[in-house]
Amino acid sequence: MRSDELKSRTKKFAIDVIKLVGIFPNTKAADIIGRQLIKSSTSVGANYRSACRAQSRAHFISKLSIVLEETDESQYWLELALVLNLAKPSRIKTLINESGELMAIFISSIKTARKKK
Repeated sequence: MRSDELKSRTKKFAIDVIKLVGIFPNTKAADIIGRQLIKSSTSVGANYRSACRAQSRAHFISKLSIVLEETDESQYWLELALVLNLAKPSRIKTLINESGELMAIFISSIKTARKKK
């Protein structure tokens, strides 16, 4: 996958999460989960863009590792939202699947970059 396609995909992931959080119920738990989810999901794309501008392979791997962590964290918050029924399950599951696919891409990219050292 080309970097511009992944930039668009990570941006769409963040936008879809923001829209999802917008329909969460007005409760303290939903607010906390929503805030954490927005922080982690928007960090995915922001840090991926930073990785694309890395000055070295080591810096690229380091940044991609952060991207992977943020994607995994997003998945965690999405799983909590699903268990707590904060939105339509199918909508949350779609985003959980997307976060899983993104993680697989980032894991593969990190492995490839490490091999090229």
